[in-house]
Amino acid sequence: MARQDGYVTYVVELLEPLGAVQVRHMFGGWGVYYGGRMFGLIAEGQLYLKVDELTRDAFERAGGQPFVYGGGTHPVSLRFWTPPSDAADDARELLPWARRAVEAAQRAAVKKSQAQQATAERRAAAAAKKTAKKKAAETKPAAKKTAARKATSKKAAARKPRARA
Repeated sequence: MARQDGYVTYVVELLEPLGAVQVRHMFGGWGVYYGGRMFGLIAEGQLYLKVDELTRDAFERAGGQPFVYGGGTHPVSLRFWTPPSDAADDARELLPWARRAVEAAQRAAVKKSQAQQATAERRAAAAAKKTAKKKAAETKPAAKKTAARKATSKKAAARKPRARA
């Protein structure tokens, strides 16, 4: 495991009032986790907290900045924003912002779970439809053969000379 730098250790100490916060090294930065869900990101010596449609405006109004990285051809903005500058060095001021981020991470996990479930249901329905089609295709030729045999036997019966009495 990569060794934590001083800033990462400091952020973990600031977030102690939140509860058992963990950090994991990732992509040149650090993921900040609570309850197994990533709610923060430390990159280039800066803490970013997760936002969603319910919390983004509050972060923006408070002067936060989005995490943006150069994604090849154009910059990519993620759903992580800096907390207000007055909360960056004060555990009591940071706590409500961190709680918002944890809640945003929890909502995102619920959405992801629901989306995965819907995808699984669509795939199962598509597979069932494909199986039904395949079975129907397999039974059609047999039905056609049976119909063809019946037609042939009717023709044969019609051709047979009738016995004269």
